[in-house]
Amino acid sequence: MIADHGRIAWQKMTGYGQRSRSEAQIGRYKQVIGPALRGRNMESQTTETLISVKALNRMADLGHAAYERVICSGRESGKCALRLIYATHSQRNEIEARAVELLSELPDYQLLTTIPGIGPINAMTILAEVGDLRRFRHHRQFPKFCGMDLATVQSGVFRGQSRISKYGNARLRRTLWMAGQTAVLKRTNSFREKFERYISKDRHNAHLRRKAYTAIAAKMARTVHAVIKDGEPYRPFFEGVSPRRRTSLCSSRGGSSLTP
Repeated sequence: MIADHGRIAWQKMTGYGQRSRSEAQIGRYKQVIGPALRGRNMESQTTETLISVKALNRMADLGHAAYERVICSGRESGKCALRLIYATHSQRNEIEARAVELLSELPDYQLLTTIPGIGPINAMTILAEVGDLRRFRHHRQFPKFCGMDLATVQSGVFRGQSRISKYGNARLRRTLWMAGQTAVLKRTNSFREKFERYISKDRHNAHLRRKAYTAIAAKMARTVHAVIKDGEPYRPFFEGVSPRRRTSLCSSRGGSSLTP
C-alpha cells in the first residue's frame, strides 16, 4: 500500500496519526496521574479514569494560550504586527505592575530589591521558585539547590575539572546569572569588584569571563540567602587582599577592614 499510494496516504487510511495521538495521551496520563489504578472493581476504576481524564483536560485548557487570528494583507501586515507587539508589551507591563503592587508590602521582596542587579522581576522569580529561603539553614545549601555547587567527575585515578553541577533549579540559576550580569554593570559594588579582580589577568579571555560570571552568580546566591536569613537589607562589602594573603572585607572605601 505504501508503494502504491505513498506513506502519507497510508497514514491517513490506517489512522496512524490518531494512534500516535492516543499513545501520547496515555503517556501523559501515566506521567501525571500514575501508571496504576487504585480502584478494586471495574466500576470504581471506570469512575476513577473519567475523573482523571477530566482533570487532565482541565489542566490542558488552562495551559493553552488564548489567541486571536488577525488577517492582514499588503501594507497593513506590518501595522498589524506592530499593533500586536505593542499590545503584548502593554499587557506585560500591566501584569508586572500588578505583581509589584501585590508584593511591595512583602518584607522578603523589599530585602531582595536592595541587592544590586535584582529588580522586581528577578525578585519575584526568586520568591516564586524558592518560597521561604529561611528553610536553608546553611549558606551552602541554597547554591546547591540552585545547582551552582562544584562537582568533579572521578573514575579510578582520573580526576576531571571541577564544574558547577547544574543539578538544581535551572530557572533560578538563570535568574541569578542575569542578576549577576546586571550587578557588574552598575556602579562600584562588591560584585563588580570581584568580577574586575577575576578578569584582571586577561580582560579579553572569553573563558575567564565566563568563569567570572559563574563566580558572581554563586556570590549572588549566597548574598540572597544571607539577606533573607538575617532580615537586613544589603550592605556593600568590598573584598580585598590583606598583606597576609587572606581575604578582607571592608564596609566602605574608607572603612576599616575585617579579616575573617
